Amino acid sequence: MNAPAHQNDASDVILEARGLVQVYGGIRALDGLDLTIKRDAIHCIIGPNGAGKSTLFKMLMGVERPTSGRVLFNGQDVTRLRTFARARLGMAIKFQAMQVFQELTVYQNLFIPLRRNYRPRAIPDQAAQVLAQLHLEGTESQLVGDLSHGQQQWLAIGMSLAAEPTLLLLDEPTAGMSPDETDLTSEIVKSLQHKGVTVVVIEHDMAFIRGLNSPTSVLHYGRLFAHGSFAEIEQNEEVRRIYMGTL
Repeated sequence: MNAPAHQNDASDVILEARGLVQVYGGIRALDGLDLTIKRDAIHCIIGPNGAGKSTLFKMLMGVERPTSGRVLFNGQDVTRLRTFARARLGMAIKFQAMQVFQELTVYQNLFIPLRRNYRPRAIPDQAAQVLAQLHLEGTESQLVGDLSHGQQQWLAIGMSLAAEPTLLLLDEPTAGMSPDETDLTSEIVKSLQHKGVTVVVIEHDMAFIRGLNSPTSVLHYGRLFAHGSFAEIEQNEEVRRIYMGTL
């Protein structure tokens, strides 16, 4: 299944990559990538190692600038904006490497991003709301280093959510999690869709992607190889071939 050209109502689109190219030492990590993300949706991105998934996220958040091509957020060209400027527009990311402060408490970790939008007296209530959403109720006073790996992953998601983004990029959110933690992570991601947050997920765990049952894009050699529902992707023989039967 070749990636089709989509006709979209601009109001339904929150994020676009147009002709993104990124070259590292003569190697094209992204090779003219086009991708459209619909508003208020969960969108999954999969692909073999080296397909360009993490490079794409770096381009989307402004961690690196593309060699050529454009990134549009809510119709605005943000290609040359730095990461903090994109965050102010409503973009957030949780990288695969967790960015939590293990020597601080859970509450102290959340206080840092929450103080951007709330006065100190309002932060405890806001932190409690975030923790309830993440299945972390009652952990406010615990040191982050004492939490399980899965709980630390959820807290990292919570720190991104504390900035109240309209678009959240999640890079392998279930890496290292137990099956039960993975199931709870699926619940968390699904709940965000109903709170006005568009979520874009990179993940290798196909059971997790299958559970989200969302529009899925397959990257291969830095290009959009296929796009459709997960059921369509799972039945695509060409996708199965590049994954060598791992779907």
